[in-house]
Amino acid sequence: MISMDDSEFHEETLNTQEVYSGRLLHVHRDEVRLPDGKESVREWIAHPGAVVLIAQLDNGKLLFERQFRYPLRRIFFELPAGKIDSGEHILDTARRELREETGYKARFWRHLATMHPCIGYSNERIEIFLARELTYVGHALDDGEILEVTEMSLEDALLAVRDGDITDGKTMAALMWAEKTLCGEWPLPS
Repeated sequence: MISMDDSEFHEETLNTQEVYSGRLLHVHRDEVRLPDGKESVREWIAHPGAVVLIAQLDNGKLLFERQFRYPLRRIFFELPAGKIDSGEHILDTARRELREETGYKARFWRHLATMHPCIGYSNERIEIFLARELTYVGHALDDGEILEVTEMSLEDALLAVRDGDITDGKTMAALMWAEKTLCGEWPLPS
């Protein structure tokens, strides 16, 4: 196998235009020069980033949410998650989202990884956190946020992925981290 130098993949931005600016997403249309000298167009979505939480209760179960997701017009099982506000530290986002959506706060926090769920059309990143030593302090849902918090064992959650009952990508990726770290196969990052 021939390995290419990273510079042989670089695309140079010639022109960029924001074609839509919404409350959450910003759509761009860029003209680029490809590594072979030809020109092309790249359409992409700017996203502020998000967090997803593996929130483990003292009984070993994980917190999940059931909520309606408009683009697919159906209810999904998901791990708690939320958007990073402008200028907000990712740990502060994780703490805020855990409290708002589930009503819990955590004493133990660990950042596990960063994932990029939509690399073909968005710069979105999702920061995966593990939260333990939870205490219920009461919900603080955002206006218009309607969800149901439920508990599920890691084993049942993985079976739900296998059976197609959990199809949310960030939840599936975070559950892989949960499986590896909670079972001790991967050490917790320091």
